[in-house]
Amino acid sequence: MTYAIRGAITADADTREAIDEAVGQMMKALFEENGLQEEDLVSVIFSQTRDLRSRNAAAACRASGFCSRTPLFCVQEADTEGALPKAIRVLVTAEGGRKEDARMVYLKGASVLRPDLRR
Repeated sequence: MTYAIRGAITADADTREAIDEAVGQMMKALFEENGLQEEDLVSVIFSQTRDLRSRNAAAACRASGFCSRTPLFCVQEADTEGALPKAIRVLVTAEGGRKEDARMVYLKGASVLRPDLRR
């Protein structure tokens, strides 16, 4: 079965290091929470807000040691009024498991996006 897993995190600053750290933390949590291995992944799509210009989230994912053989794509989040700043979102498409068992991960400032998932 193919299913999707969502996640989001905020970066502490618009620097390569801060973006790498945020993406690495988010991907680590998604892999651990969902028992993922890279061979389970079909593709990964990132979006990031306009105020994060120092590093592409897909490049940060690879720099953090994740998804070396998985197709990655990164887009700019729609620039809407009142949007959460310095936000990075991810949509992971995976094989195996069950859709209803997928555990979404919203970390740091992004936890306000899904208060129903707070732990």
